[in-house]
Amino acid sequence: MKKEIYLAGGCFWGVEKFFAKIEGITATEVGYANGNPQTLKDPQNPTYEEVYTGTTGYAETVKLTYNPAQINLPALLQNLYKIIDPTLKDAQGGDTGSQYRTGIYFTDPSEAAIITESLQELQKQYHPKPIVTENLPLKNYHKAEEYHQKYLDKNPSGYCHIPLDKF
Repeated sequence: MKKEIYLAGGCFWGVEKFFAKIEGITATEVGYANGNPQTLKDPQNPTYEEVYTGTTGYAETVKLTYNPAQINLPALLQNLYKIIDPTLKDAQGGDTGSQYRTGIYFTDPSEAAIITESLQELQKQYHPKPIVTENLPLKNYHKAEEYHQKYLDKNPSGYCHIPLDKF
């Protein structure tokens, strides 16, 4: 059995690299999620150049396919929390703009409560600063250009906002 979850945690290059190393993850793919297609030249095909402007509403997102017999959703979320600051709005590391917001986007409505509970537990660690990580159904998702896929494997000295010791 396979399941999917879509996670936004700033620049998708490092998020993808981090999760690709976790047992139970069967596939990763970077793309753009939960944006406004009407802002695009081609509503079915956002480009990095468009998303990078911060005007499209899309978030850099990693699509994770995983085996729930090996890793469950709460464990995936705990791993996400290791690499993000959930109190930063529209930013992670040195990256700023709505495309770098943090979010958890689900396709299975039964996961909403699990995500909500996880974020409520996380809030206890950050009180009184509010958690701003989105918990929303996946509205839309488009695979990013091929050169972004496995970017840090192809470019080992490439930029990443996640400290290397997390890998």
